[in-house]
Amino acid sequence: MAKKKKKVVLNAKIVMNDVEMDRALKRIAHQIIEANKGIENVVIVGIIHRGLPLAKRLADIIEQQEGKKIPVGAIDVSLYRDDLTRKGKYIEVRKSEMPFTVTDKTVVLVDDVIFAGRTARAALDGLKDYGRANKVQLAALIDRGHRELPIQPNFIGKAIPSAKNEEVSVEILEVDGIDRVSIK
Repeated sequence: MAKKKKKVVLNAKIVMNDVEMDRALKRIAHQIIEANKGIENVVIVGIIHRGLPLAKRLADIIEQQEGKKIPVGAIDVSLYRDDLTRKGKYIEVRKSEMPFTVTDKTVVLVDDVIFAGRTARAALDGLKDYGRANKVQLAALIDRGHRELPIQPNFIGKAIPSAKNEEVSVEILEVDGIDRVSIK
């Protein structure tokens, strides 16, 4: 397997390194277990692209803590976006993989960053195609505020106050070759 090049982020301030990201994911995993009094009937669904590797990491951490595997699915929200008519030809549709029904399950949606809340809303719309969940919870590694919709995560790794015009970049080892969060 070819080694991925590290992305150079110019004029950016690193706000979370790999060690801090690992701690945040362990904390989120523990909070998921606590909030649900275990993992019975809990499934994790990663929002494609960077939410999926985070979802898999959370599932691994939970399995280490609980001694049980937790099902992981992937959802692509591209076709559920409310800006599809504006961005249509620039949207890359990926394959959702949901090897289970969400009916009567507690679904933990996982994404890298929550900002306006529109991606989470699209994921909620897409999730309906896989059944009727008993409960849906949202986990985000980074909460940067500035909601446009009344959607709040249940679990966050770190809140990063930012200006609307700033860019928060989450890099994930499995996608980018490095774990870090920067803001510029």
